[in-house]
This record gives sequence, C-alpha cells and structure tokens, in this order.
Amino acid sequence: MTNTTHSRPSLIAIWVSLISNIALTVLKIIVGSLFRSPVLLADGFHNAGDVVASAAALTSMRISKRPPDEDHPYGHGKAEVISSALVGLILGAAAIYIAAEAVRAIFETPAAASLLALITAVVSMIWKQALYFYTMRIGRKENSKGLIATAYDHLADVYASLAAVIGIGLGLLGSYFDIPVLLYGDPVAGLIVAVLVFRLAIHIGKEALDILMEKTVSAERLAAFGELIHEFPEVKRIDRLRAREHGHYVLVDIRLSIPADLSIQQGHDITSRLRNAIKDANPDVGEVLIHVNPWYPDDVELPEKTL
Repeated sequence: MTNTTHSRPSLIAIWVSLISNIALTVLKIIVGSLFRSPVLLADGFHNAGDVVASAAALTSMRISKRPPDEDHPYGHGKAEVISSALVGLILGAAAIYIAAEAVRAIFETPAAASLLALITAVVSMIWKQALYFYTMRIGRKENSKGLIATAYDHLADVYASLAAVIGIGLGLLGSYFDIPVLLYGDPVAGLIVAVLVFRLAIHIGKEALDILMEKTVSAERLAAFGELIHEFPEVKRIDRLRAREHGHYVLVDIRLSIPADLSIQQGHDITSRLRNAIKDANPDVGEVLIHVNPWYPDDVELPEKTL
C-alpha cells in the first residue's frame, strides 16, 4: 500500500479553517443579533456548522493516514469521505435553517440596516474567498476529499457573505433614501443564499455517496489504465479492469491473460513490473491487485471487460 499520510500543509490548512470558522461564527452571531440582520445571523449559524465540519475533517484526516491493519487491509481512506458526507449534511441543514429565517423575516417589520453589519459581511467574504483558494489548492495537491469538501464549504460561505453584502447594502440604501421596499433586501438575500448553499450540499453529498457506494472511476481513467497495460507485450488480453476511489487514493483491480507456457516466476515478474508502472504513472494509486489467467494461441478473442 502506498504511503497515505497527509502532509503538514494539509493539517495546517484544516487548523486555519477551524480557527477562522470559530472567529467568524462569534463575530457574525454577535453583530447579527445586535443589529437584527437575518442574513448575517443565519450566516453566523451556518459558520457554526462549519466549525463542526472542520473538526470532523481534522479528525478524519488523522484517521485516514493510519496504515492498513488486520481489520482494515485497504487502509482508512474512506474516513475522509465520511467527513465529506457530513459536510454535505451540515450544509443542507444550514440551507434549510437560513431559508426558514429569511421567510420569517420577510413577514416581519424589517430592522434598520447597520454599517457595522455590512463591514462584517465584507470582511467575511474576503477572508472566506482567501480560505477557499488556499484549502482547495492544498486539497487538490494532496487529493484530500475532506480538505476539498472544506474548501467547497468556504465557497458556500463566500456566496452567503456576498448575498449578505448585497442585502445589507440595499437595506442601507433603503434607509438613506427612504425606500421601504429595499429594507427587505436582507431577508431576500438570505433566501437566495439558502438555495445556493443547498445546491452545493447536494454536489458534495453526491460525490461522497458515489465513493462510499464503490462507484468506478471515470471511463477516461480506465482507458488510460488499459493503454498502460497494453504496453506490456506479454499481456495478450485484459479480461477485466476495475478501479475505485478509496478516499484520497485509488484501488485498481485487474484480470489479464498471459501466455500459458510462461513460468510462475515469469508471471510474477510481469505483474510486479506492471504494478510498479501503474503506480509510477499514477501517484494516487494505493494498491493494484492483479489476477493472471493462462492464454493459448487458439483462444477465442473475447471483448475486454472494464467492469
């Protein structure tokens, strides 16, 4: 099994996310409560969910880096996928809460918008945008599902803060120019945020569910594996080729046919070279399982299977 430990930058990124979410949660809830801003308050509770999500991602990353053991021979990579699914659930719940608060606020007398609430939303939007780029870059580099899900969570916060900026800004304009209808910009913006966050929750949840349900990698990825296997002249036929993600690494399962007159040692050497070639060309591949079948010159050519 390939080394599946996470680098120091990954752990630093998730700690930065956790501390940032705690700070923004406190700031938004305090300011949103003091100045009765539904969208800012809802965004604060959304950030409270992010604290749980970041803590779950940190825990899952520590678990997923553990080496294979007797009970988990394929490693612990799916711990991150479970964390990613949890982020999706938290985002979905946050979206429903934001929508409910926004609808309630629409049917109440709107409060006067606050400049401090606007500044808080702007600071949150800029900081979350920076966190998104930072965590996504490291998450993709390390192929960390938990960190990538956290990055998408930051992106959802960017949408939420942008809507808060627009909503609170409209409220300020409504107060300044005495346009009552603009005072409802805050709760309407909260409703828009709810839709955007819910869509993101569905995207993250579906991706995590696909991995947990052992969905195969893309057809293009399988084709690339097949082309590499065919570079070995001893391989006469690929009887089956499968691959699936197991968290931040991929497991490949191959059944192939080689000449029946080759010795066991020769067959062993061929599969060893093939396994090393696949891993060298694909750093995210954690294990390659190869089963060898005998091939005879008069074998009927059968279509290759990739499932």
